Amino acid sequence: MILAVDAMGGDNAPKAMVEGVVQFLAERPNEKIGIRLVGDELKLRSYNIEDPRVEIVHAGEVITGEDEPVRAVRRKKDSSLVVAANLVKSGAADALVSAGNTGAVMTAGLFVIGRIPGVERPALAPTFPTRNGKGVVILDVGANPDAKAEHLLDYAIMGSVYAEQVRGIERPRVALLNIGSEAGKGNALTKETYPLLETAPIHFVGNVEAREAMSGEVDVIVTEGFAGNILLKSTEGAASMIMGVMKEQFMSSFISKVAALILKPKLKAMKQLLAYEEYGGAGLFGIKAPVIKAHGSSNGYAFSRALAQAERMVEQNVVERIISAKA
Repeated sequence: MILAVDAMGGDNAPKAMVEGVVQFLAERPNEKIGIRLVGDELKLRSYNIEDPRVEIVHAGEVITGEDEPVRAVRRKKDSSLVVAANLVKSGAADALVSAGNTGAVMTAGLFVIGRIPGVERPALAPTFPTRNGKGVVILDVGANPDAKAEHLLDYAIMGSVYAEQVRGIERPRVALLNIGSEAGKGNALTKETYPLLETAPIHFVGNVEAREAMSGEVDVIVTEGFAGNILLKSTEGAASMIMGVMKEQFMSSFISKVAALILKPKLKAMKQLLAYEEYGGAGLFGIKAPVIKAHGSSNGYAFSRALAQAERMVEQNVVERIISAKA
């Protein structure tokens, strides 16, 4: 197995990518797995990576967060992202991992690697933390803001396959994001989608409201990209606000500081439960090979989890299983 890594994409590139690769390989000292680390060769060699399983592939350009995704992928042919995507397309790598420009990663996946036949629109699917610690896969969170019912049906099937094969959940519970739990609730899209999911080859459990998204009662939540992205950003904002307010309150007086010291193990466990680092990245489903979009601000540990996520997708033949489920 060979993973292509966009070493220059992300807020902390290339340092975090290199650290993530080193940690990922250190956890697998005897496994036959290779990393093709794509980026500025001079910069990457300065890290003196000693593991012989790492091959540096030079790319002279970088797609930044300010670049317009489609134009950048088409014009910056020698960018680390496009070169890495072409490695996957040619069969020189089995999966792509990048923490770079989200739109560019989706564009490279769609136009360089290509779509799975029968999947009209790909979906971006992160795993959200849940109260029980198991996490919930939510798709789509932004790849396709104007979905049709047939697209949501594809999302449900792909999300179910991923939850079962990569996350190890037996008979994943799939729900449709809606404004109420009753079958008749929602807009025209959700009303049209509901009966399609009822007859799909998945364990469909009905509607779920946004307030229950992180309860742990379902394993996969299906929605169109507009609502999904709002849910993603709202959840991230709420988590950040809660942690910030708690820190301010605990630091506000001597007594609260003592309380914080006593509660430190519990607070650390709570922070870990809410941390995106534990869940890897967002999978771009519907592409001919595994593509993982790591968080833009990933540190080394978070990037190593994204690599592990790509590894599991390759090992479990997730793309092939999605194709079979769609047949």
